[in-house]
Amino acid sequence: MKNLTTVLLSATLVFGLQFARDAAAQGPDWNEIQIATEGAYPPFNFVDSAGKLQGLDVDIANALCAEMKAKCTIVAQDWDGIIPGLKAKKFDAIVASMSITEERLKEIDFSKKYYSSKLSVMTKADSDLAGIKPESFDGKTIGAQSSTPQAEQAEATFGKHGATVKLYPSQDEADMDLTNGRLDGIIADKFYLAAWMKSTGAGCCKLIGDLAEGQTEIGVGLRKEDGALKEKINAAMDAIVANGTYKAIVSKYFDFDIY
Repeated sequence: MKNLTTVLLSATLVFGLQFARDAAAQGPDWNEIQIATEGAYPPFNFVDSAGKLQGLDVDIANALCAEMKAKCTIVAQDWDGIIPGLKAKKFDAIVASMSITEERLKEIDFSKKYYSSKLSVMTKADSDLAGIKPESFDGKTIGAQSSTPQAEQAEATFGKHGATVKLYPSQDEADMDLTNGRLDGIIADKFYLAAWMKSTGAGCCKLIGDLAEGQTEIGVGLRKEDGALKEKINAAMDAIVANGTYKAIVSKYFDFDIY
């Protein structure tokens, strides 16, 4: 009997260890997810007067979590540290209007898109710049947020034709320098610029054209090894688009389709 008990205990221990190994190999169940956004890119992500994160990105993140029945915590992270933070496992996903680019795909993975982005140029309303011919910006200063497709396009489209390109840690800082006369123009997402001009009131600024290059899709940033989370997010994305949740969220911020 003693020998039989020993055998049974040993078998139970081996089974338990194998079960633990299998569970570890499968990875987390993603019932709890940490999500990062920037908090400085209205109306997509911003901090309200009560210190709470708000915006389309935040609403999309919450809708995805509700669909996945996951408990989510959304935190603010500065833009330059957002990909390093994801890779260092400070959080599990990025929902911050991040464009899916070949350069970023070398470091991280993305879900399917949740909107498409087009780049435009904005100037002060009284600017003599009436179009986006690169030679028109010779001797001018144009701003953009660093580590973004718009920063790349500022250099490629205008910097090579005599413009001075000034890059900023956040879009807010670029906007402020434009309104204060320290920039002749800025490049940013067209939807962002349209909403920003509306929020500042009529007469501040104007859009002078869209760039032919730089249109990208926006997705949820993920670690390459987290394939199970990507599958869950993609399924949830399909669901919120199909059931009308996505359209309801977008309509809070825009009166046109951004998908």
